[in-house]
Order: sequence, then C-alpha cells, then structure tokens
Amino acid sequence: MSRIDWIVLRRIVGRIALTVLIFFGLIVLVESINGARYNYLQTLGGTQLAFLGLLAASAKWLLKGLPLLVLVGTVIGVIDLEARRELTAIKSSGASIWRVVRAPAVALLLAGLAVTLGGESVVTSINRGIEATLPGDNSTLTPTTGFWLEQVRDGEPYVIEAAHVVGGTQLQEVNLFMPDGQQQGRIVAPLVRLGNGAWELPHATWFRAGKPPQALVDYRIPTSTTAGDLRLKLTSTEDMTFYELAASLGGRVSDPALRAAVTTRFLRLLSLPALLVGALFIAFAFTAGYRRGTGYGRAVVYAILVGFVVFVITEMADRAGSAGSLDPIFAACGPAFVAIVIGLTVLLYKEDGWA
Repeated sequence: MSRIDWIVLRRIVGRIALTVLIFFGLIVLVESINGARYNYLQTLGGTQLAFLGLLAASAKWLLKGLPLLVLVGTVIGVIDLEARRELTAIKSSGASIWRVVRAPAVALLLAGLAVTLGGESVVTSINRGIEATLPGDNSTLTPTTGFWLEQVRDGEPYVIEAAHVVGGTQLQEVNLFMPDGQQQGRIVAPLVRLGNGAWELPHATWFRAGKPPQALVDYRIPTSTTAGDLRLKLTSTEDMTFYELAASLGGRVSDPALRAAVTTRFLRLLSLPALLVGALFIAFAFTAGYRRGTGYGRAVVYAILVGFVVFVITEMADRAGSAGSLDPIFAACGPAFVAIVIGLTVLLYKEDGWA
C-alpha cells in the first residue's frame, strides 16, 4: 500500500469509526431509558448481563443504519482531507479520484464482509438469548396467548390453535377447527406432531354437533407445512443469523411468503459490503470536488440527502421483498446497485470536467 493510500485510508476510516462510535453512544443512551428492562436483567444476571443487553440492543440498531453512518463519516473524512489540502496535493501529483477511493473502498468491502459473516450473527445471537430471558418469553415454548396456523386439506382450509410449540415440530394443547364447523366440528388433542406431509395425532377427541365425542388414535390430517415452514413461523427473520438464514434456504420451505422473507433478509446481509462501498462513492462524489473557498454546506447537505434517500429505498425494498411483492433479488441488491450507480455517475461527471 502506497503512502497516498495510507493517508486517505487513515483519514476516511478514522472519521467513519469516530462517527459510528458517537452514534453508538447516542443509541446506548436512548436504550438506557428503558430502565425496567435494564433492572430486570441486572436482577437476573448482575450488572454484566444488563450492560451486555444494553450494548447488544444498541448494536442491532447501529447495524441497520450502518450505510448512512459510513456516508456521514466519509463526508467528514473528505472534508478533513480538503481542509488539510491533502486531497489537492494528491490530485496535483497526477493521481485520479479512482486511486483516491481505492484503499477505503477495499477496507469497507472487507469490513462489510466481517459484519455480514461475523458481527451480525454475534449481535443477533446475543440479543435473541437475552430476549428469551425477559418476562413472557421462552426459548422453547410460545407465549400462552396461543399459536395459530391456517392449513389446507383436500383444497379446504382448516385452522390449528395450540397453546405451546415444543422442539419446533410438536404442538401442545391443540384445537383443530375443521372446514365445516357445524358438520365436522373440531378436534381436541393434548399433543400433535408434524410428520411427513401430515399432522399426527396419537390421541385426540373429535367433537361434532349432534354426535357423541369420538376418540381418535393415530389419526393423520394432511398438510403442506414442512418443519422448515414451522420453524420460520415461530420466529422473525430479523432474529435469525446469516448462517441460519442460509440453512433455511438450503432446507425445505414450501410457503412462498416465508421463503421470500428469508431470501430477502439473506441477500440484504450479503449485499451489505456493496452498499457500504456505494455510500463511500456517494460521499466522494458530492464532497471531493475542487473548491476555491471553504464552503462545504451545500455539498454535505446533498450527500446526506442522497444517502437518506438510499436508506429509505433500502427499507422500502426490504419490506416489499419480505412481503413477496417484489423479487427478493431486486429488493435486496437493488439499493446497493442504485447507490453505486449514483456515486459512480457523479464521479464520472466531475472527472470529465463538467463540474
């Protein structure tokens, strides 16, 4: 790495790190307002657990806004280079803007991969473990308010209501409401297992209007739900690590809506490094131009506005992709592509001497 790369890298990465640290502190301050949660964790596991919960929850929020923070930090770093006349000297030596952005782009690409493959999984796992200890949460059973599933048998829908879900494939204290409630009634079972293409009821009772209760033994009701579908219905894609998402995609998920949500979340994490590089390009595009004076206000406002627009587009595309309204590939990779195109377009426009 040349001295030019080292100077630019030190300025840009240093300002990004400072920006991330400041915003992380602000998020921690906001999270600390939830005193009930902090006090409960402190009672449960001491100050260490409470502080870990505070940091993990703050880190989760930080990761969602990481591209925007990278953009703001890069803007500050470029202004610092301009104020020290280092960027002017680098350009005067014959180095192009592509040479200037090379080192920080590679650094952000590697940092994004580290966050995707390691940091995000660690933060998600810690948050999930801590949330499971809070009142009303349990890592093995669903809340006592009940768990509802709409199923299909021979083209006719039926509904399953269960008090608990155990092990991801077993339901306890189950009521099955059949398609024709008046004629077919409902089936009550203490335990229902998800088998291969059917719900298995070892012992159950069938209640129908005008008929005595009928005992059922080893009864099976067809279903298209798979074990992968059931596991995904019990959690949110936001609470799944990168590797769990990959395993879910590799497994059998028959529900199109669930598969769309998992695919969108997985590809969004995978495209994070490209989105960070796009934020870098946008920041350089709007703030790295030559100026006679020291006025950077308009350029900074433009860069932050464009970054905010990209952030909004990212969130909207994520919602649309998770809901199945937009193809997950476009929903997850589109914002990163748009950010890179915007940054490169403006940089090329300036390098050609039109601005």
